[in-house]
Amino acid sequence: MDLLTTNDQPGCYPASFYAATTPQLPVQPPLYGAKHVDVCVIGAGFTGLSAALHLARAGRSVVVLEAQRIGFGASGRNGGQLGTGQRADQRALEKMVGRDDARHLWNIALESIDLVRDLVAQSGVDCDLQSGVLQADWGARDAASHRAYADHLSRYYNYDKTQVFDKNSIQDVIHSPVYAGGVLDHGGAHLQPLAYALGLAKLAQDAGVEIYERSRVTHIEDATQLVVKTADGEIYPQEIVLACNGYLGGLYPQVAARVMPINNFIIATEPLDPGQALHKRVAVADSRFVVNYYRTTPDNRLLFGGGESYGYRFPKDIAALVRKPLAETFPHLADVAITHAWGGTLAITMNRMPYFAKPSARIYSASGYSGHGVAMATLAGKIIAEAVRGTQDRFDIMARCPTPAFPGGVALRSPLLVAAMTWYSLRDKLGL
Repeated sequence: MDLLTTNDQPGCYPASFYAATTPQLPVQPPLYGAKHVDVCVIGAGFTGLSAALHLARAGRSVVVLEAQRIGFGASGRNGGQLGTGQRADQRALEKMVGRDDARHLWNIALESIDLVRDLVAQSGVDCDLQSGVLQADWGARDAASHRAYADHLSRYYNYDKTQVFDKNSIQDVIHSPVYAGGVLDHGGAHLQPLAYALGLAKLAQDAGVEIYERSRVTHIEDATQLVVKTADGEIYPQEIVLACNGYLGGLYPQVAARVMPINNFIIATEPLDPGQALHKRVAVADSRFVVNYYRTTPDNRLLFGGGESYGYRFPKDIAALVRKPLAETFPHLADVAITHAWGGTLAITMNRMPYFAKPSARIYSASGYSGHGVAMATLAGKIIAEAVRGTQDRFDIMARCPTPAFPGGVALRSPLLVAAMTWYSLRDKLGL
C-alpha cells in the first residue's frame, strides 16, 4: 500500500489544525534534470531537514527530495511532545546495552531537546515552544512504577527536574478524575510541530540547501556511482541520507524490515474556558498501551491524540474515533465541538528505539522513533551529518542498540501488530 497517497491528496497538507494555522513556505519546485551533489537527503521531515542543515553548514552541497510537501509526514502532524530520555527508559537500556552506553544514550537524549530549543531560537519561528511533559497514570501500579523511575533518574543520572503527583494533586494540573498519579518532567517540552519543521526548512535553505517538493524517489542505484531517481530527474550524490520514517515503503527493504509504519490520530476542539482541560500548559501522555496524549493551544483548544485503528487506511470519521478516549479522560467534554481531525503515519521498531543504520557504505538511515521523534529525529539528522563528515562515534552508539526485524518480515508484521494491539488494548479496558 502506498502510504504517501492512500490517505492524502498529492501535494497537499492534511486538514489539520497545524496546517490551518501555520504560514506556509512557498511551494518548492519538483526536480527536473540531473544534478551532482555531495549529499542527497530523501525526506523533508525533522531528520532530513536537520541532516541537510548541519551538512550545509559544514560546507557540503545538499539536495533534499520530498515526495509531498515539507513537513508533510509525521513531522508536521504529531503531538509535538519532546520527552526527556529515549523512548525506552534507562532501566531497560541498562539491560539492553550496558550501563556505559545507557549513559551515552541519556546524554544524547538530553542534547536533543537542547538542540531543538537552539534551532527554534535561530529560526525565530513562532512554534509555541513550552516546557513540561506530564506522564499521567491510570492505575496505582503504573503510578508506583513511574515514581520509582523518577527516583532512578535522580539517583543514577542526577536528574532533578521531575515532580511527583498523587491522585489528588494531579487534579491541580489535569481537570480529570481518572488518574491515580503522575510525574511531571519540567525538562521536557512541547511545540507546534509543523511550524517548527518549516522553520528548520528555512534555516536549511538559508544555509544553501536545495529542497525539491513533489519529487518522489522511485529508485536508488548503489553501484560504482550512486544515483537517486525521480520521475523527472536524477541526483548523483557522494552519499545518501534516508529520512523517510513511516513513508519509506519499498524504497529500501533492508530498513523497512525493522521499521513498521502505524497510524495515529489527533483532534482539535473548539476553544475552551480556562481550566476546562488543563490548569497548566504542559503536555500530557498517559499510561495506556494505546497512548492518549494531549496539550492545549494558545487559544485554549485541546489537542487530543488517541484512538485505535488497524490497517493503513484512515477511518472515515476520525473525530468520532478520537472522541471516545477523549470522553473517557474528560467526561465533562464528551460533547465538546471538534473543529479539526487528522491522521498521520509514524514508525515503530520492535524495541521502540530508533533504528540507525548504514545499509550500504555510502547510505545512512535513521527512523523508527516510535512516537518519540520530535527531538530525537532532529538530533539524528545532526548525528548523521557528523557521520558523513567522518565522525561516527555517536552514530555508532545509536546503531549498537539491537533492532531486530519484525517477525514474519514485511508481509506479516502488520497482522502481528494488530494481534498485539488488540491484546494490549483489551488489557487497558480491563484495567490489567
